[in-house]
Formats: sequence, C-alpha cells, structure tokens
Amino acid sequence: MLSNTAIPHLEASLPAVAAAIDDIASVFYRRLFTAHPNLERDLFNRGNQRSGTQVRVLAGSIAAFATRLLDDPDARPNEGLRRIAHKHASLGITREQYQVVKTHLFEAIVEVLGDAVTPPIAGAWNEVYWLMANALIAAEQQLYADAGVDPGRPWRDHQVVGLLQETTDVTTFIMRPLDGAPVNPSLPGQYVSVRVRLSDGAQQIRQYSVTTQEPDSLRFSVKRVAGTHPGEVSNHLHDRIRLGDVLTISHPFGDVTLDDSDRPVFLASAGIGATPIVDMLNHLVAEDSPRRVTVVHADRAPSVHPLRSDLEQLTAKLPNATLAVWYESPEQPWPADRTGRIDLQQIEVPSGSVAYLCGPVPFMRSVRGQLLDLGVDPADVHYESFGPDLGLAEKTG
Repeated sequence: MLSNTAIPHLEASLPAVAAAIDDIASVFYRRLFTAHPNLERDLFNRGNQRSGTQVRVLAGSIAAFATRLLDDPDARPNEGLRRIAHKHASLGITREQYQVVKTHLFEAIVEVLGDAVTPPIAGAWNEVYWLMANALIAAEQQLYADAGVDPGRPWRDHQVVGLLQETTDVTTFIMRPLDGAPVNPSLPGQYVSVRVRLSDGAQQIRQYSVTTQEPDSLRFSVKRVAGTHPGEVSNHLHDRIRLGDVLTISHPFGDVTLDDSDRPVFLASAGIGATPIVDMLNHLVAEDSPRRVTVVHADRAPSVHPLRSDLEQLTAKLPNATLAVWYESPEQPWPADRTGRIDLQQIEVPSGSVAYLCGPVPFMRSVRGQLLDLGVDPADVHYESFGPDLGLAEKTG
C-alpha cells in the first residue's frame, strides 16, 4: 500500500524518472557491476547486458510498477510480478541481494537526476522499491517452499546421458540426476535454469523449457544462437558438452503452465518456441486427454523445424487434436495456404479456447492479435518469452 504522503511526490517525479529510466538503468548496472563484478560474471546474463535488452526490461518493470501503484494506491500489484519471481527462483535469488540492488539503483537515480531528487521524492521511490521488492521476496520464498528447496539453492547436478541432433542448430540434451534420485517434477510448460562454467571462468545461467520428463530423466533442447550477439551458453553447450559430462540444473520454475480444465487448447509456436508446446502435448498424451487441441507452428523451412516429429506424433496420439504448419520457404511441395506467415483465418479456433504462445516476439504479437480478432478473451492468451520479457500488449499486429 502506497502512503498518502508518497503519492504526490511520486506523481510529480514519475514523468522525469520515466523519461530518464534507460539512463538510470545503464548507470545502475555500471555501478552494480563495478562494486560486485561477481554478479555480472556469475548471475546476470552477459549477452543481454551487451545487447541492452536487460536494461529496457528493468526500466519497464519499475515504471510499470510505479504507474500501477498510482492507479490504485491501496493495491500491491503482485500479479504482474509473478513471472519475475519464477525467474528469480530459478536463478537462486536471495532476500539479501535486494538491498544490494536498492543501494546502487538509488545512487543511479541521484547521479542522473541530480538535485531534482529531493528527500521527499527519494522517500516516495524508496516506498515503491520496497513494495516491489518485498512482494517479490514473499513470492520467491513461497516458490522455494513449494519446491522443497533451500532458498537461493535450487541447484542439482545432472549427467548428460543422451544427445539428439534435431537440426543443424538445435540439440536435445537428455539429463539424469547424478545422485540417482528421481527428477524434480515440473508442470507442463515450465523451464529449468542451466548453469555452466565458461572458458573464462564465468558461471553463466540460461533457462530452457523442459520438453519431456521421465521419472529418472528430463530433456531440454538448445538452439545455437549466432549473429551479432552469439549466445555464450548455447554455443558452449553445442561445442563443449558431451555424453557423460555434468551440468548444474535448477528445480523447474515458470508461471506459464497448461491449465487442467476441459476447455479447448490452442498451442502456437515458431522455431525453438516449440519446446514448451511439446511438453504440454506430452502431458496431454500421458493423461489421454479428450480435450480439443489445436496446434499451429511456423518456421522458415522443414529442415530447420525443431522437434517436428514430436509435434506430429504427439498430435496424432490425441483423439481431438489437429496440427497446421506454415513454412516461409518450403523445400518441397507445400500447400499455398500454409506458405508464408500464420493466418488463423485458414483454420478453426474453437470457441472458449485457452491459448499458449511461444516464439519470437513479433510472431507472438501477430498470433495474439489474430486470436483477439477471433474473439478469444485476452485473459485466455498466455505466452512464454525466451529472454527478457518486453511484453506483447503494446502491439498486436
């Protein structure tokens, strides 16, 4: 709950803070990593730092939280923080780290805005920060408790017992707990964090969706990230990890999970976004689900379509499921109405469907917009974003 004293100061300062938030975030990370270089080396995603995406996410989350508080000062908008809490739990974030962040964040605000940060304004933003931080701390503590893991220690060593080359740039890793005990159970759609030690000694962490889970093993698939900002961890996993090697893996987390109702399910993916969709399909097959299931996938071409056989075989095992695939550049004869980008006018989307999307942000925005045009309730459209979550709602086309 935001105090009456803080409200006018937050209202007065929010436009200036929002306008400078990218600069504040950049200064914050510079200060944080100068004082605590181990956080950049062993916790934060160095690739996202270099590309600038993490800065934009931090900026957006703070400004959005403050705005929601002003819209409803008596509320604590915990729902919007659930996704962040799951990500933090998968990284092993602890209560003590929030004070470290607060110190350097407020120093950054003062450095950027200078004398405009009066004591009352600083006090108002202190309230905002701790409302957000304490909500996250509480949510993360509950996630740790529900998972049965020590706070800040979600890790467990697993051995690579299988490697499957799905495409030229996608490999599936089959992992078995090194201690011989059963795998940590996951809900359909969740991910695990994988921690690796790179050649420069840094321990970097990335999240990968669980695609298949057996009592004694789990699978996740990794796409090699090339281009201007090549993926440190994805390339390390592809180039360095072999059968018998050991990887440190977190307990499964993630807030985008398949509901357990009898409603129709709409599953849409593009590229490596097929991974959580395959997990959801595995669950539906294991349950012998009679639900209506509509699966759509988009890719550049059949040769780069990851987990293609999994999508086809799992859909075929469900009594009321259909699969439609679009390719931008088919390498073989392919229907014209399935060439190019996904067009949901070409298929039936059952009334009352609950939808799950995963893929590049432009793809998910397009599919979400088409679903809304078809009458799907926005509350029934869920999405999983690989990398920093920049949101979908601002664009739907």
